[in-house]
Amino acid sequence: MSTLKPTRLSPDTPQNVYDHPYFKNLIKRSQRYLAAGYPVHYTGPSGIGKTTLALHLAKKRNRPVLLINGNKDLSNEDLIGAYTGYRRKKLNDNFVRTVRKIEESVSEEWVNGRLYEAVKEGYTVVYDEFTRSQPETNNLFLSILEEGILPLYGTKRTESYIDVHPDFSIIFTSNPAEYAGVYQSQDALLDRMITLSLHSMDEEAEIAVVASRTSLSKEKSEKIVKFVNRVREIVEGADGEENLSLRASLMIAEVVRKYNLKVKGSSEEFQDICLDITLYPLQMGTHFSVPFEELKEQVLEECRKV
Repeated sequence: MSTLKPTRLSPDTPQNVYDHPYFKNLIKRSQRYLAAGYPVHYTGPSGIGKTTLALHLAKKRNRPVLLINGNKDLSNEDLIGAYTGYRRKKLNDNFVRTVRKIEESVSEEWVNGRLYEAVKEGYTVVYDEFTRSQPETNNLFLSILEEGILPLYGTKRTESYIDVHPDFSIIFTSNPAEYAGVYQSQDALLDRMITLSLHSMDEEAEIAVVASRTSLSKEKSEKIVKFVNRVREIVEGADGEENLSLRASLMIAEVVRKYNLKVKGSSEEFQDICLDITLYPLQMGTHFSVPFEELKEQVLEECRKV
C-alpha cells in the first residue's frame, strides 16, 4: 500500500498556465472584445477550466470582480434586489422636561441585489454556467447588453431602471447544451456575446493545464494527457469526447501527485487509477455497444504503453 509522501515542484513545471501560447492568444482576444464593449462567452466540456480562465481574465481588468453561479432558482430579486421587510424608527423627544413627544415611523427595507451593485459601480461580472439559470431570469441581461440599463422589474422604487456603468463588463461560461440541468439559451442573448469555444484546446495546452493545476511535472503530465487522448479515441463520435474530458487527466494527475506514484504502464497501481477514472465515462459514451471486458482490455492496452 502506498504511503503519502511530500512532493516538490519539478523544474519543468510551468508556474503559470496562462503563459502558454494558446491561453495568451485567447486572453489577448478576450481583452480586446471586452474593451470594445462586448461580453465574452467561454463554452466547453466540464472540467476544462472555463471558470478559472474567466476569473483570471476578470482580475486583469483591475476592477472589482463579482462571481454569479447560474442555477434554476436564481431570480430577478436575487440579481436586482428586493424589499425584505419593514424598518421601524422611534423618536423619543424629551427636550422639555414637562413635555414628552414620541414619533414613530415605519418604512420598507430595500436590499440591493448583487447585479445591481455591479452594474452601478462598474464591476466585472463572471456569470458561471449561466445556462443553468432559467431563460426568464437571463432575459434581464438583454437590456443590460443592448440598452445599457438594468430594469428594476417588480420593485416599488421610484426609478424604473439604472444606467450601466461604463466600466461594467461581463464574462459568461457554459457547458454544452446536452449536459443535464442546462436550459436552451435565447438566441437573442447569444447574439449579443462573443462565444469562444474551449473544445479546440490542443494537446500541449492540455498538458500545461494539468501540470499547472496539479503541480505535477511536465513529463508526467504529458504521459497522462497522451494516455487519456488515446483512450478517448476508443469511443467514436462527439459523445465520447464529452464523456471523457480534460477532468479525467486532472484526476489521474492529482492522485499520482498526492501519493507520489509512478506514471508507468507496468504499474498495477497506475493501471487501477486509469481504469477507475476512465472506464465508466467511456462505457457511457459507447452506449454499451462495446462489451465491458473488451472495453476494459482496450483501456489497459493503452495504459501499458505509458
